[in-house]
Amino acid sequence: MLRTTWQMSGRALSGRLWSYIRHTWPELLLWSGLLALILVGIRPPQVLVTWPAPQTVQTTNPKVGVHTRLTDEVEEWKIQRSLALVREMGAPWIVEYFPWPYIEYAPGKYDWYHSDRVVEHAHNQGLTLIARLGLVPAWARPDPAVQSTTPTHLDAAHYADFARFVAAFVGRYRGKVHHIIIWNEPNLSFEWGYRPVSPSDYVALLQAVYPLAHAANPEIVVLGGALAPTLEPEGSHAGLNDVLYLEKMYQAGAGAYFDALAAHTYGMNLPPDTPPAPDAINFRRVELLRAVMDAQGDSAKAIYITESGWNDHPRWVWAVSSAQRIQYTVDAYAWAAEYWPWCPVVAMWMFRTPQTMYNYQDHYAYVTPDFQKRLIYEAVQVYTGNTPPQMGSTN
Repeated sequence: MLRTTWQMSGRALSGRLWSYIRHTWPELLLWSGLLALILVGIRPPQVLVTWPAPQTVQTTNPKVGVHTRLTDEVEEWKIQRSLALVREMGAPWIVEYFPWPYIEYAPGKYDWYHSDRVVEHAHNQGLTLIARLGLVPAWARPDPAVQSTTPTHLDAAHYADFARFVAAFVGRYRGKVHHIIIWNEPNLSFEWGYRPVSPSDYVALLQAVYPLAHAANPEIVVLGGALAPTLEPEGSHAGLNDVLYLEKMYQAGAGAYFDALAAHTYGMNLPPDTPPAPDAINFRRVELLRAVMDAQGDSAKAIYITESGWNDHPRWVWAVSSAQRIQYTVDAYAWAAEYWPWCPVVAMWMFRTPQTMYNYQDHYAYVTPDFQKRLIYEAVQVYTGNTPPQMGSTN
């Protein structure tokens, strides 16, 4: 009886509610529209971006560079501000990541809005941009119902798709982007789709990309590798020693399909003048890669250091002190200028992130997410002969 009473009451209530909605929906719709207009009206106004006259970088060392990490920066004024700060620091070079799925969201369908903003502002600031190209859109990966993959998984069946994307990219930005990196750290399993790494497969990717890129822009410099420094032996599930990987690239015929090598050379907790050794990771490890290229008769090709640096997190095992980080960074730029004629740039990781990471990665940054300059920024600015540091900086 009680249950029946509740059911009858519920039906009566729902009936009255439906009747009310049916007779008042025009009024409800009107008020909903007015509320939406009010909410739109009270949004913070967008920052107006004005374009200065084309700028140039003043520096005492033309090899100074940084990895900017604007990939996920939404607001255009922050893109512009980041790149202006790079110029004011005296760094002529930047490396920036342009993920394939962010741009080609469907086969042959492109959204260039964000990449246009980055390229145009970098060009306006007088910066030389190295574009790192990689990651895989869902449409170019196996059906997840058949095979579970990560966004770094690229099958050979889609090498041609990636090559067409690269060609579209270099063609669009001809005259403004002169260097591209094909993939990132292919000698690490994480960056190769959590599969066993394969130098021969990576060379096949270069072989697919290289002719199309040069057809779209004959002056483009195709950088192979972006090899990660690692001591992993053959058969490791994590990756493969970068020196051995490069040797195997040459054995697979890579020499004909890249114009220069990209390499990562982190200093860990050692000073930059620490001599290279096969069993050590340090800043000068890149000299071992240089030796491989020389042995292959590829001495004419440059090595672009597209990631490097030191970290000053107080609780990370590979970190150094803030003072050491500053000194090692400046000394590394100076070392490349004095001893590495084959190295056009040392791009340190990383200039700024759009938001705080709350981990050791924050302590690679030169500038905080809210644009506070850390001491390392000011030290590099002084080193490059630019404006003396301002008061009130954040370390």
